Amino acid sequence: MAFATDERDGTHARDGWRADVLGATWQARDLDLPGGAVATLVRDAAAPGRPGRPAVLYVHGFIDYFFQTHVADAFAARGYPFVALDLRGYGRSIGRGTGAPSRPDDDPNFVTDLAVYAQDLDAAVRALRAEGHEEVVVLGHSTGGLVASLWADARPGRVAALVLDSPWFELNRPWVFRGPVTWVVDVVGRVAPRLVVGHLDEHWARALHASTGGEWDFDLAWKPLEGFPVRAGFLRSVRRAHRRVARGLAVDCPVLVLASARSGPAAGWHEALLTTDSVLDVEHIVSRGARLGDDVTVVRVEGGAHDLALSPEPARSTYLREVLDWLDART
Repeated sequence: MAFATDERDGTHARDGWRADVLGATWQARDLDLPGGAVATLVRDAAAPGRPGRPAVLYVHGFIDYFFQTHVADAFAARGYPFVALDLRGYGRSIGRGTGAPSRPDDDPNFVTDLAVYAQDLDAAVRALRAEGHEEVVVLGHSTGGLVASLWADARPGRVAALVLDSPWFELNRPWVFRGPVTWVVDVVGRVAPRLVVGHLDEHWARALHASTGGEWDFDLAWKPLEGFPVRAGFLRSVRRAHRRVARGLAVDCPVLVLASARSGPAAGWHEALLTTDSVLDVEHIVSRGARLGDDVTVVRVEGGAHDLALSPEPARSTYLREVLDWLDART
C-alpha cells in the first residue's frame, strides 16, 4: 500500500453547495473522484471563520460520518473555518458514486486499499484552497487518523498541522491476532477481499446513541448500532498501514496526538465505556504516535472516550480546549 502522488485529472468539486441533513445553515457539496466515486464536504455556512486562520478539515473514522456539530461550533468560536469530509462510501457519500473503486452501493465503508482515500483528501484540500483557504489543518479520528497520517507523510508541505483524535495505529487484540491471524488475512484479503472476517462490538455505539440512552442522535443508516461488517480486503490494507506507522513516518508539520488517559475492555458492556477508550489500546496510540515525525505532541485526556469529541463532560471540553490552544500556539 502506497499513497501515490496527487492525481489531479478526473477529480473536481461540483459547483454548488446544497442544504444538508444537519439543517439550518449547514451545507454539503459533492467531490467527484476518479472511477465514479464521490466524497462529500460539509460545512456551516454561517461560520466562515476569521481571516488568517487555517481551515480545519475533519476526517471521520470507520462506521462513522460527520454529525458532531458541537466540534464545528468550538472551532468557529476561535475563528477557525471548519469543514468535514465524508469519505467515499461513508455517510452522505453512500450510494452517490457510480463505480469503482469504492463500490458504495455494494459495501458501505469498504475499500481494498486505504491509499485510495488520498484522492478524497487531495480533492477536499483543493476545494478548500479554491475557496480562499490557503492553509489547512487536518483533524482525523480513529481510522481517519490513520489515513490522514499516511496522507500527510506522502504530501510534504501540504498541511499546516495534523491533529489526531484516538488514531487507529494498531489492532487492539491479543498477539495471535496481531501476528498469525494478520498473516492469514493478508492472503485471504487478496483473493477474497469481500469476505466478512469480523464485526466491531456494538456496545460502544449503543452507549452513544440517544435511542439507547446516549447523548447523540446520529443517523442509524449511516452509523448503525450493529456496524458494518469488517471485510478481509479492508482489514488487510489496515494492517499494512499499521506496519508502515510502526516503522515510522516523516510527517513534516506539527502533529498533535490525543488519546484517553486509559483503555477499557474492548468487548461487551461495562460502566466505563464512555470514560475510557474501549475500542483501541491507548498505549498503542501513544507509542506509535511518537513515530509520526520530529514534532509530535501527545496529550492524554482524563475521562475521555474513544471519540474524544463524544466524551461526557468535562472530558469533551478538555479535549476541545487542548486542540484549540495547541492550534493557537502552533499555526
